[in-house]
Formats: sequence, structure tokens, C-alpha cells
Amino acid sequence: MSLKITDECINCDVCEPECPNSAISPGDETYVIDPGKCTECIGHYDTPQCVEVCPVDCIIKDPDNAESGDQLWGKYEQLTGNSRPA
Repeated sequence: MSLKITDECINCDVCEPECPNSAISPGDETYVIDPGKCTECIGHYDTPQCVEVCPVDCIIKDPDNAESGDQLWGKYEQLTGNSRPA
């Protein structure tokens, strides 16, 4: 499933540049994650980089956008044009 940023976000600006899919952008009050672009860093890294750098742990799995690992890989392939490793 894609990730989302809760209202605990302190707008520290560290997550946005870490996203390999450019899924994170400034919102009205906090940063937001575009579920259409979020792959939880599948295909790029072993763990979501935004979660790794967040100093307040405000990035969680988005229950409104449940996706399987295969669906995240499909999104990665669509976004990057790269194939899933064999």
C-alpha cells in the first residue's frame, strides 16, 4: 500500500528529496504523498526512504490505498519503464 504523512508532520523538508518517484510534495499544512506515485521505494531501495529520514515518525501505511507487493512492483514498472528483476 502507498504511504501517507499524518498531521504530526513538522514540515522539516527532509522527506521530499529522498523520494525516488517524486511522490512527496508540500501540501496546504503538511507534506503529502501522491498514492499514484508511491511504491514504498520498491525497485529503488529495500525500505521507504521517507520513513528512514523522518524525525517524527509521521509516515505510515495508508489504509485507504491498500496495495500488494505485486501491485507496487507494477506501479514501479509503469513509473520508471524498468522491469522487475527476475
